[in-house]
Amino acid sequence: MKIYLNIFVLLLACFNAGAQQTTPKGAAYTILTQNTGEKIKLGDVVTFNIEQRTDKDSVLFSTYATQPVKAQIKPSQMVMDLMEIFPLLTINDSATVKIPVDSIFKGADDRRPPFLAKGGQILTTLKILNVQSLADAMAERNAQLEKIKAAELADAGRYITEKKLNLLTKSSGLKYQITQPSAKRKPQNGDTVLVNYVGQTLSGKVFDSSIEEEAKRAGLNQPGRKYEPIEVVLGEGRVIKGWEEALLLLGEGAKAKLLIPSQLGYGERGAGADIKPFSTLVFDVELVKVKPGKKAAAAPVKASAKKTVTKKKAVTRKTLPAKKKN
Repeated sequence: MKIYLNIFVLLLACFNAGAQQTTPKGAAYTILTQNTGEKIKLGDVVTFNIEQRTDKDSVLFSTYATQPVKAQIKPSQMVMDLMEIFPLLTINDSATVKIPVDSIFKGADDRRPPFLAKGGQILTTLKILNVQSLADAMAERNAQLEKIKAAELADAGRYITEKKLNLLTKSSGLKYQITQPSAKRKPQNGDTVLVNYVGQTLSGKVFDSSIEEEAKRAGLNQPGRKYEPIEVVLGEGRVIKGWEEALLLLGEGAKAKLLIPSQLGYGERGAGADIKPFSTLVFDVELVKVKPGKKAAAAPVKASAKKTVTKKKAVTRKTLPAKKKN
């Protein structure tokens, strides 16, 4: 009897593996394989490949030619997030999911792109590659970050040795050399500074310059660019941290070479095609001019028995927009 029961369970599993079913939010899915591992749980971090196509077989998105996606499993918010599907699967499972276009743009049909036909479907294929607890995923990520940081430090060290640079190092990791000193006033937070610069990667790729001659020499294509010193109000966070720190060290008219590590630059995201994640950047800068900011209002005089002093309201500087992310 036990043998027959086991056979029945096995047949039922095989049937369910190929049967199309529907989630509460309306996604039709088919589990192509059904492995015996533990099912994915809320909070798990899943590594998976995914491909999405229109019902006319045009590829919308695919990780198969690039790299898998990592995502933490959370309660489903919408049909498109597939969070109803993941808890049905385990490691090495595959599934296909049909997501109704109308359910994605319900109440917002004016935002539906023309290539997604009304009444159509987005055909999604999933392949689960790995399942980790959040703690294990964080430990793995931290170990990878340490390796990347060590490699970045080694690259910067080689650059300094090859270029025979004599740099000073701040506790933040900023490295700098003042190549043209100046005894003139150094800026303070709140001051406006005008800066000429050339920025390049450790490999020597110039990615930006405010100087037309340098931009042309590097073959930069910057149509419409006005070549002149850029204007920065220090302390407002509109430039990378490495610049904020370095410019405070220079007097008006000074020039310097800066080596800015990624944690003071563009970090793990990078910026554009030339600045990769975790890139140390090299800047040659000239502090052309310092425009002092408005002085802070003087402390009010204490009122005496003979004379009453009216306190003036402090003027609050208008907050400027945060720096744009590249």
